[in-house]
Amino acid sequence: MAIGERTASERIAAERERYVARGVATTPLVVARAAGARIWDVDGREYVDFAGGLGCQNTGHGFAAAAIHEQVDHYLHQCFMVGMYEPYVEVCKLLDEVWPGQSDTRSLLLNSGAEGIENAVKIARVATGRPAVIAFDHAFHGRTNLTMALTAKAIPYKDGFGPLAPEVYRAPAPYPYRGVTSDNAIEGLKQLFKQDVRPERVACIVLEPVQGEGGFIPMPDDFPRRLEEICEEHGILYVDDEVQSGAGRTGPVWAIEHYGVEPDLLVSGKSLGGGLPLAGVTGKVDVMDAVPPGGLGGTFGGNPLACAAAIAVLNEIRTDEFRARAEELGGRIRARLELHTGDGEVRGLGPMLALEFAERTPERASRVTAAARERGLVLLSCGMYGNVIRILVPLSIEDELLERGLGLLEEALGDADAA
Repeated sequence: MAIGERTASERIAAERERYVARGVATTPLVVARAAGARIWDVDGREYVDFAGGLGCQNTGHGFAAAAIHEQVDHYLHQCFMVGMYEPYVEVCKLLDEVWPGQSDTRSLLLNSGAEGIENAVKIARVATGRPAVIAFDHAFHGRTNLTMALTAKAIPYKDGFGPLAPEVYRAPAPYPYRGVTSDNAIEGLKQLFKQDVRPERVACIVLEPVQGEGGFIPMPDDFPRRLEEICEEHGILYVDDEVQSGAGRTGPVWAIEHYGVEPDLLVSGKSLGGGLPLAGVTGKVDVMDAVPPGGLGGTFGGNPLACAAAIAVLNEIRTDEFRARAEELGGRIRARLELHTGDGEVRGLGPMLALEFAERTPERASRVTAAARERGLVLLSCGMYGNVIRILVPLSIEDELLERGLGLLEEALGDADAA
């Protein structure tokens, strides 16, 4: 390359600055192709992927490509409301088969996790005849108007975008590392019922079994069960947000399976579509069928290509082999992370793991992710204070590549501490 000549990455980044809205945050990485748990940039550099397209590649880049190519030859779009097609029905059938309980279910397919959460709330309101919704501290449920109201972090997700949807209330969530126990959280919910909204007005409570953007905070073993009991006592529907924690991310198909709780509604997304936009709302028949025909839907929801991918994904993540591999990866990653706890905490379920630094500032985590990228590892941070390093490695990763990635992570942690 001649002196002064820009790389392909620099050229595309400059065009991004010119033509893409400033509000869309990006890293300097410019992707050319990806396979499994590897990414190559436009300058030919290879990276180990510990981000998985923000949790959308549990089965690995390209896993569902053959199924997608096969569907392309038939049709790209119909709109399910205009002409039914079997891939949509098959995804709903598979979602019923992997439901975390004994109830018969029905499903609705959509484009994104936020759209899934919004529709779950719509369904809950019709089914109960109630208006109010409860979410929790550290929650992330999306960027639409309603889901922004449910999301707990103001900057960058909510600041300036109001007024937000009404009848949304917030309760404390367990966060043992920061001193909030299940008892504290249950007491806070009961206090909410006393001072802000009567339980008889609440349609649903929405909870991530592992809070994703909030810092990969897994719920304590007792909390979902206790929350379920409160919901049953007051006729409130339990909405399980599995957009990031589901599709095999924690080992079983759904993270709620770790707790032995059967929700009323379950929202899936991200890895469900194997890299294509797809989300689902699955729920007990009487709840889902409370909405009359025409009340649910959307032009592109359950696109045939995304459904073809989801069929391949669901058939893979339900296997004993996939779960065993996920649990093995979780043990190996946790063991390596725990060598670097220092003044922080390693936490998570299965291979959905994170390292939180004690300081409530983003600087150290930002240094780690930047150092990792320089060394050839794609890594993300999260948390209310941006001080959490999260692991979203594709669960199809080979042992040798995993070891390389963990080695690069350790080097990046050392770089950050030395800076």
